[in-house]
Amino acid sequence: MAEAWPDYALLDSGDGRKLERFGRLLLDRPDSQAIWHRSLPAERWAVADARFLAGREEEGSGRWEAKAGGLPAPWPIAYGPVRIEAQLTAFRHLGIFPEQRVHWDRVVDVVQARAGETALLNLFGYTGMASLLPAAAGAKVTHVDASKKAIAWARVNQEMSGLADAPIRWICDDAARFAAREVRRGSRYDVIVLDPPKYGRGPKNEVWRLEEQLPQLLADCRALMDERSSTLVLTAYATHLSMLTLQRLLEDAFAGLPGSISVGEMALREETTGRLLPTSLYVSWSRDA
Repeated sequence: MAEAWPDYALLDSGDGRKLERFGRLLLDRPDSQAIWHRSLPAERWAVADARFLAGREEEGSGRWEAKAGGLPAPWPIAYGPVRIEAQLTAFRHLGIFPEQRVHWDRVVDVVQARAGETALLNLFGYTGMASLLPAAAGAKVTHVDASKKAIAWARVNQEMSGLADAPIRWICDDAARFAAREVRRGSRYDVIVLDPPKYGRGPKNEVWRLEEQLPQLLADCRALMDERSSTLVLTAYATHLSMLTLQRLLEDAFAGLPGSISVGEMALREETTGRLLPTSLYVSWSRDA
């Protein structure tokens, strides 16, 4: 589970929504998991700087409703040595997923514990937090995302973090196709992080469907790792797959590679009550010490 930090806190959740503090702003967003009742009084929710109003569920889009004065401009969010530019997007996201904190910390620990340079591959890398933190710790990072906008946003975050000279390759490509080409090239990585969507399209209109293509992608990730590799972390949002399914997929893909596999739910802890808000599933492989 992910705890609060100075620039983020989950204050309350319930009735299909969550109240969060992102840096200087208080935001009210929908969350389909929060079907219990809220803990904080209505007046605490009413002071939110912006509230997201969802559109049609199948599209996942909607609009932000802000206090008088209009929507806030992009603002900085810091975590450790990294600063990212938070923005209110039409898909209710802000460019950062705070529940991923547990995996950010884990990967940084792996990078710092390894002897020599660590080659890290971040597939579906979005705005770059999971690339910038290990880069700041000394990793050589390959960041792949199909969205030119996300890559541009990640580069802004790189500059904001003072990591302009960090060894990061920013690649706008379909993640699955890139991984398959890396296998044919004979490339290898010490750490692989992947956060695939349930459905998406690549820069050349390639179609990604998690349930159909995840087995092959994991097989390609396995081919990119060897006896020197340390860690793979996969997170899965908005999927009908179970934890046991993810575990079985990784067991099949990584058969013959010594190590241990763990699976579970990711969650955010409410600052006021300590209750947990589930967010996604994860499965990971680590080489045994």
